[in-house]
Parts: sequence; structure tokens; C-alpha cells
Amino acid sequence: MPQHLIQRGNNRQIAFFAEADYRFYLKCLGDAARKYGCLVHAYVLMTNHVHLLATPLERYALSRTMQHLGRRYVRYVNDVYRRTGTLWEGRFKASLVDTESYFLRCCRYIELNPVRARIATMPDDYRWSSYRCHALGMHDGLISTHGEYERLGNSAEQRQLAYQELFRTELSRIKLEQIRTTANQGWPLGSDRFKNEIEQALGRAASPPKRGRPADSTTD
Repeated sequence: MPQHLIQRGNNRQIAFFAEADYRFYLKCLGDAARKYGCLVHAYVLMTNHVHLLATPLERYALSRTMQHLGRRYVRYVNDVYRRTGTLWEGRFKASLVDTESYFLRCCRYIELNPVRARIATMPDDYRWSSYRCHALGMHDGLISTHGEYERLGNSAEQRQLAYQELFRTELSRIKLEQIRTTANQGWPLGSDRFKNEIEQALGRAASPPKRGRPADSTTD
């Protein structure tokens, strides 16, 4: 099951200082994902945090991937920049994602981060995300395409055009807040049916107590 993962720099400090850092991080992520069995579907590397959408293929695969990646990348940063101490803000945060209705919405959220942060006008202007792979067909050895993406069309060109079309409109404020909240608090992102299935499987609550207006659960 895919998970939306966020990892922030300690005290929201910078985690990437130069282009070489972004490249090395992506290499480390690819190495760790292959070693421990994770499929990376989408990503964006921002200056002080990272978003990933990934499916672990076995138990603990995601945790092991991130632990291996963290140790290797922090060691690299400390060596290159002659620093000591922690780089990341504790353990990463993650939420399960309902593939049927929310997978592509989560991709949009992740790959539009540079636009919302006003460091890019369009998502394809930003080099350190998976958007160009999904929308323009640029090779990215890190990306494993998901079934929801494959269902966008019968050919690569159809899928790319359909994916571009998803980005013609912005996510609503309610949908943005829903994705942020579930990721930061560790709640599943999905429909009520999806959350009920998670609750039955895990034997614990899969959403916070409802207050005020219900969150928007319609698909894009």
C-alpha cells in the first residue's frame, strides 16, 4: 500500500546546499529502495524537506530504506560541509494512501510543492521532482510507475497528456489541508470505506474525532 512520507530538516533548516547534494540524495534513495524493497512513485526534494510517495514490498521496508538513506546522506553532508550533529527532524512522518481515489491527488500535491512555494512557475520548471518523468516522459531510474498512473492511457503519450491535464487546476484549500494533516499526524488518506478497512485490519482508530464540517472526500 502506498505511503506519503515527509521528512524535514532539523528545525526546518536547509538539508540541500548545492546541486550535487540533490543528486547524491536521489542516488542514495534509489540504492536503499532497491536494497530493502520499496517502489518510489513520486517525489520532490525541497530545500529543507522531502516528500515521497512509495510502496514498501515487505514489512519494515520503508523504515529500513529511510534509515539507510538517512545515515548515508547525513554522513555525506557532514563530511562535505565539515559539520556535525543531526540533519533531519527526528523520524519521518507517513500516512497510508487510498490508491483508488487519492493516489494521483497525492502525486499532484507532492509535485506542485515548488509552485506553491513560489520557487517555480510551473512544475516542469523544477528539476528535483518526479513531474517531468510522469508528464514529459523524461527517464528517471528512481520512479516505479503505479497502476493508477498506467490507467491514465493506453500509451505513454496518452498517459503523459492525461497527467499534464491533472495539473491544469490547483488543489482546493480543503484538499491541501487534508493531505497535510494526514501526513503530519499519521492518519490514512482516503475515503471513509478505506479508513474503516484500516481500522478493522489494525484494530485502532484511523482518523481523528470529527469536529465541525467533514473533510472533502470527493475525487478530483
